[in-house]
Amino acid sequence: MTRIDRRALFTSGAAAALLAATGAALADAPRSGGILRLAVPRDGDLMDHVARGAVFDTLTEIGPDGSLRPELATRWSSSPDARIWRFDIRSDVTFHSGAQLHAQDVAASLRNSVIEADHGAQIEVLAQDSIQIALGASNPHLPYLLADGRFSIAAGGEVSCDLSVADGTGCYRVDRARAGRDFRATRVTDHYKSGQAGWVDTVELIVIPDAGVRAEALREGYVDVAALPAPDGLLSRGSFHYHPSASDMALAARRDVGLPRRIGARSALDDGRIAERWWRV
Repeated sequence: MTRIDRRALFTSGAAAALLAATGAALADAPRSGGILRLAVPRDGDLMDHVARGAVFDTLTEIGPDGSLRPELATRWSSSPDARIWRFDIRSDVTFHSGAQLHAQDVAASLRNSVIEADHGAQIEVLAQDSIQIALGASNPHLPYLLADGRFSIAAGGEVSCDLSVADGTGCYRVDRARAGRDFRATRVTDHYKSGQAGWVDTVELIVIPDAGVRAEALREGYVDVAALPAPDGLLSRGSFHYHPSASDMALAARRDVGLPRRIGARSALDDGRIAERWWRV
């Protein structure tokens, strides 16, 4: 198995953790309701990636604080050499079709992913609620790796099916999916993660090929989120970007995570080097 950089996974929770570290008060607990509209380009696989993340779950997930935690798995253990792994599966989960999640679905899904074809993993169902993964080589990072969307779990292992007929265990059930055009999904009631995730009632993805039109849609409030190209004026240094400069910084970013300069009374990001140290810890 390819070794995974945990720091790349942790960046999703960097903003929340930094808020806590600087003493800034977090917002009130989120409330359910509303529609989240996202504008995405036609090129690339962004729409498919986001949509499948709403429909499917994985065995593990990376929480907002950057920590690894169970999703469809309840616990896991490995042999001393980190080559043989056992994952216990939740017993209170159903697919959107109403079928119960079983270890056979998990095993079939993983067999249809790159984990077996590219890395020589052998997957065995031990019981109705547990599987074993025997790797070709030791990998202590496997639980982190399985949080990636490439290892989604679908009914019968049909992870590569068309989105319009996707049957997952995620917070959202597909209402409409038209390739290259749009996607709409509605929150599943009584989901096993209710109160922890899936706060909006509906998720809509709209394909707008032109970046300028996507930006205008965002400015005018027609969408809530828009995928836009990197703005001009970002100073790059390695994998970090500073705007307008490293010495007089308004925004520090790494990959797709941006942090404003002032997020609390202590101005923790007055020096751009703080951002570098944060992500390198």
